[in-house]
This record gives sequence, C-alpha cells and structure tokens, in this order.
Amino acid sequence: MNAPAIVLLSGGLDSTTTLAIAKKQGFLPYALSFSYGQRHSVELAAAKRVAEQVGVARHIVADIDLRVFGGSALTDDIAVPKGRDEEQMAGEIPPTYVPARNTIFLSFALAYAEVVGARDVFTGVNAVDYSGYPDCRPEYIEAYEAMANLATKSAIVGEGRIRVHAPLIDLTKADIVRKGIELGVDYSLTSSCYDPPADGVACGTCDTCVLRLKGFDEAGIADPVRYLAVPA
Repeated sequence: MNAPAIVLLSGGLDSTTTLAIAKKQGFLPYALSFSYGQRHSVELAAAKRVAEQVGVARHIVADIDLRVFGGSALTDDIAVPKGRDEEQMAGEIPPTYVPARNTIFLSFALAYAEVVGARDVFTGVNAVDYSGYPDCRPEYIEAYEAMANLATKSAIVGEGRIRVHAPLIDLTKADIVRKGIELGVDYSLTSSCYDPPADGVACGTCDTCVLRLKGFDEAGIADPVRYLAVPA
C-alpha cells in the first residue's frame, strides 16, 4: 500500500508539478488547497481539474479568509505589479507577498497529515525563479520541518518523523517545466496568474505570468494556457 502524503495544491505550475513528483515517488497524495480570499480564486478551479486528472486520494479546499488581515495585493485593495523585469522582481519583497502564507498553509498540511497518518508533506516552493518571498527559501523549509517534529504527536510518541519535501526548491522555472513534461503533466489545466479577469485568462504581465512564460520559453515548450498579452 502506498504511503499517504499531503500535497499543497494551488493549481499553478509549481504545485501541479510537485503533485506529479509525489505520485511518481509512490506516495498516495492527499491534495490540500485554500480559499483564502485571494483575488485569483480561479486557481481553485484549476486545482480541482488537476486533482481529478492526476488522481488523488482526496482533495480538500480549506476556507481561511486572510482578507481579515489584508496587507497583500492578493487579499487587499493593493495593485498587483505588472510589466516588471527580473531585476525589479529581485529588488524587494513584492506586494503580492501574503504575510506568513506558507507557514499558515503548512500548518494546515501538518494537521491534515496527523489525521490521515501521513509522515510526508509536499510543497512547491521555489528559491530560484521566484519573486523574493521569504517563505520560499531552503532555510525556511528546514526550520519548519524541525518545528514540525517538535509540535506533532506522531513525532513525539515515536510513530514517525515528519518530512517536508520541497522538490522544486533549487530548480529554475525551465527545469520545472521540463520535469513536468517528463512526468506527463498537462499544464493546460493549470492557472498561475495573480490578476486574471473573471474568465480566468492569464494577464501575461504580472510577476508570476512573466516568470512562467520565461520558464516555458527557456524550456523550448509552448505554454498551453491563454494570455491577454505576452511580453516580447
């Protein structure tokens, strides 16, 4: 019987690739998504499509409204940056950073893992082609795993240590795309845009769209999703 694992699934490129990796490694994935008041809630439909296509033991969408705090372009009335190059993205933590989002998400994943008897949690965080988020760094993942093994019944009573897997942490977006294609990922099901219109078409100019398009271009593969605009 395959060992269960919790996979954080946003419906974007990185989390979808991570789900494929977890399944390839022989885990039985339990997908966990979040409706947290994000402006790009179309990603939840993408997560549902991906979970159904890849095949998971269960897909849960947890409701946590981070709009009560705000403080991010994704959960507040703050403009999403558009048309920035990589140097501008690397210059500062962008307004699309949601305070403590990965810590919150991983905490839910940790609770879910204890309930289903999983010892493995997968997250698609990436420290190479990313927008400067502090909770996407290797030292953060290492620290979180250490904390998880101090904070869970399963670790304390000797049932098994929690492992936090971040298989994309050192990969470029192009490497991620190539890995996903190798694993048979259907990227047409995914949604990465942070500021899509109501019909869900990607804007093509926000940071995540720019980085995604760059990854597909460098991988020599056409991105199958539709864009309102594609930067030169």
